[in-house]
Amino acid sequence: MAEKCFSAHLCQGMTGKAEKKYINRKAGYCLVQIKRIKRADGPVVIQNRIRLGEQGDVLEYLTFPTLEETGMVKHLFTTRLGGVSRGEFSSMSLSFTRGDEPENVMENYRRIAEVLECKPEDMVAAHQTHTTNIRKVTSADRGKGITTPRDYENIDGLICNEPGIVLVTYFADCVPLYFVDPVHRAIGLAHSGWRGPAAEMGACMVRAMQEAYGTEPEDLYTAIGPSICVDCYEVSEDVAVQFKRFPGTVFRGKAQGKYQLNLQEANRQILCKAGVKEERISVSDICTCCNSEYLFSHRASKGRRGNLAAFLEMLYI
Repeated sequence: MAEKCFSAHLCQGMTGKAEKKYINRKAGYCLVQIKRIKRADGPVVIQNRIRLGEQGDVLEYLTFPTLEETGMVKHLFTTRLGGVSRGEFSSMSLSFTRGDEPENVMENYRRIAEVLECKPEDMVAAHQTHTTNIRKVTSADRGKGITTPRDYENIDGLICNEPGIVLVTYFADCVPLYFVDPVHRAIGLAHSGWRGPAAEMGACMVRAMQEAYGTEPEDLYTAIGPSICVDCYEVSEDVAVQFKRFPGTVFRGKAQGKYQLNLQEANRQILCKAGVKEERISVSDICTCCNSEYLFSHRASKGRRGNLAAFLEMLYI
C-alpha cells in the first residue's frame, strides 16, 4: 500500500542533482523546490509526496484543492519523480509512443494506480492529435490505451458519468483542463495545446457535458493544469494572430515577428465565456518549461522527453 507522506502549499527541499540524489536515497519528507508564478492568493497547486510501500520509491504528484473539495473525485497531475524510466524519460514517463521501454511505462502506470487506489485496467486514455473531438467514456472503455488497444483515435477530450473509471490525458507543455460537475455527477478531462484554445476546446467540453449529462456551466468546478507559461512560450505571428480576440494573451517577443502567448489566460477566458463561474476556475501557478527537471517540457528538452499525465476519476458514493 502507498503511504501518504506529505503535502503542502509551500515548496521546500532541494533542486537539480541534489534532489535526484535525495530521491535515490528514498529518505525524508521534503518536497522538491520549484519555481512558481506568483499569485495574490498564494499557491494554487499542491505538491504531494507518497512512499510506495514501506521501503519503496518516493513519488511526487500535484493536485488542485478546489477539485478535492468537491468530495466526488480523485485526481492528480504527474511529475517526473517516482517512476522507473531512464534517460530522457526519467523517471515517471507515461507514454508508450515516445521510445520508452513498454514495461517501464506499465510499471509507472501501476504506481499511479496505487496512488489512486485503482488498477491500470480502470484507466481510459485519450489519443491526442490537437483536435476538439470528445469521447463519451463508459465502462466498456476500461483499459483502452493502457492495458488494451484503443478502438478510437483523434480524441483530445474525455467525459464520463460513471464512477470508478479513470480518465487519462497527456502533456509536456500543453494545457490540461479538468471539469467536475457535482450536481449531475459528471467529469471531463481535456488536452488543449495552442490549437485547442484557438478552437475553444474548453467551451467544446462544456457543451459536450451539457448535451450528454445536462451539466449547467455555472455548476462546474474547473482547473487549468501545469503548462508552459507566457514568458517561455514564444510563437510566430500566424499563431499569435489567432489569439488577438483574447485580451491580454499576446505580447511582442524579443525577436522580430515573434510573440509571447499566454495559453492559461486564453483558456480561462474561454471557460468564463462558456458560463463557468470565474471563482470556480483554478489556474495553475506552475510552468512546465521553467521546471523541466521536475516536469517534462517539450520546449525545454527540444523534444527529447517523456509524457506527463492528468488523471481524473469520479468516486463511488
